[in-house]
Amino acid sequence: MTIARKLQDYIEGEGVAYDTVAHHRTATTSQSAQAAHVPGSRLAKSVVVHHEMGYFLAVVPSTHRIELSTLQEVMNRRLGLASEEEVSTLFADCDTGAVPPIGSAYNVPVVLDESLGNVPDVYFEGGDHKTLVHVSGPNFRSLMKDAQVARFSHPS
Repeated sequence: MTIARKLQDYIEGEGVAYDTVAHHRTATTSQSAQAAHVPGSRLAKSVVVHHEMGYFLAVVPSTHRIELSTLQEVMNRRLGLASEEEVSTLFADCDTGAVPPIGSAYNVPVVLDESLGNVPDVYFEGGDHKTLVHVSGPNFRSLMKDAQVARFSHPS
């Protein structure tokens, strides 16, 4: 796999220029950043969160940790992390743990940490553990146009 089909179709349908960065297989976004030689602060990490009404993606830099209590306040809901089974159902064309942050491609709402708001370029998982997608900052913000933006993370 290189880039998940739904993700590729969505990005191309939006007319967004992108390239891919191949790297050896990794288990975490921090490892992906190191393997691909990209700054972790520019690698968007996606965490699938569930609540009583459904799911959303919480997107933060790979160098950050989500403050779940702050995110619960932002969303005004009780939240929990989605199970691997739930994630694989929502993102069927992606490997477990390699969820891209572009929720619109999967009809999943997104909450974007404001720390990713002004970066000049962004990298993110392409759906497997060996490929990152790279877009310009303005193109990333365009892809995230429907996302709610808030501060809910801190550097790890």
